Amino acid sequence: MSKRRISIEDIARKAGVSHSTVSRALRDNPLISASVREQIKQIAREMNYVPNAIAQSLQNQRTDTVGVVVTSIADPFFAEVVEGMEKVANKANLSVLLSASHRDFEQEIAAIESFYRRRVDGILVADSRIGKHHSKQLTQIAVPTVFINSQATDQPESFHAITIDDYLGARLAVEHLISLGHTKIGYIGVGDNSKSNHQRIRGYQMALELAGIPRITDWVALSDKDRTSKNDVVVGQQMLSKLFTNGVTGIFCYNDMVAVGALLACQELGISVPQDLSIVGFDGIALGRYVTPSLTTVCQPMFELGSYAMQMLLDLLQEKTVENRVLSPFLVKRGSSAAPKKNYNNTSASGT
Repeated sequence: MSKRRISIEDIARKAGVSHSTVSRALRDNPLISASVREQIKQIAREMNYVPNAIAQSLQNQRTDTVGVVVTSIADPFFAEVVEGMEKVANKANLSVLLSASHRDFEQEIAAIESFYRRRVDGILVADSRIGKHHSKQLTQIAVPTVFINSQATDQPESFHAITIDDYLGARLAVEHLISLGHTKIGYIGVGDNSKSNHQRIRGYQMALELAGIPRITDWVALSDKDRTSKNDVVVGQQMLSKLFTNGVTGIFCYNDMVAVGALLACQELGISVPQDLSIVGFDGIALGRYVTPSLTTVCQPMFELGSYAMQMLLDLLQEKTVENRVLSPFLVKRGSSAAPKKNYNNTSASGT
């Protein structure tokens, strides 16, 4: 179990008083007697309660703004995530300010610090690179923060976070290809040190292992370029021919944009999808429905990621207890995946 921050609710339960009584006592409100105030403060000290600077001053210092840091405003994945955030924020009369980190740690920290200077009430950070050895830089910023799909492989346990189960998603993708009869399955990844890339590779490898399919090094193609300067579509375009030449009949791609690049490369090279090659993406962005053929993919509940994250932030602002969440992805079968050619031939030969 990861440690979580002690809340006013925890103190109220132990003291046997209401949430509002604790809140007033900690603010030295004269409506609460001196003896009760001191008793509640003593319990707070014993429980190692750390006051939330923003929550303490909700009544007179709220700006009704929330800062959101995403990797790229142009990434269609974040369009749906932010839409989910805004739906919850609008109901709470909060405005959302957007900034991009471009998968760069320094830009991410700069964006967070900028939001803090603008006195936002809270911050949501997607695809964060902040790990345990960076946590000191965050503790200096007394603003409630929620992380969405953190990419740090050593994310601090104290972080409030909502994530997708990347390992499960990768297994769903590869198991789908195996169920169609594919035994030569490749993976196109981004080659960075992100947590999602590690987890999706692990899921890919485990699905093969459980099916008794050998793991061939030449079936894995990882971009060795910095993703801050390279488009994921280009990664898919450049890596596709290498894997197809190595004899794979199905490919699982790190995300839908990589898969779209792979589809473009297939068109350029005269490779028919799914007759010659099956392709499966990851994310479930709207674009996947409109490419030709439409993209089989593992969908992240993007809207829910955003809405749940914003609700977690609102709960933190109100000093409520917040539990981290892991959401499950799900497979959507479309036109880019089918049985390999030999299975078509076998089916025809059997007369079925």
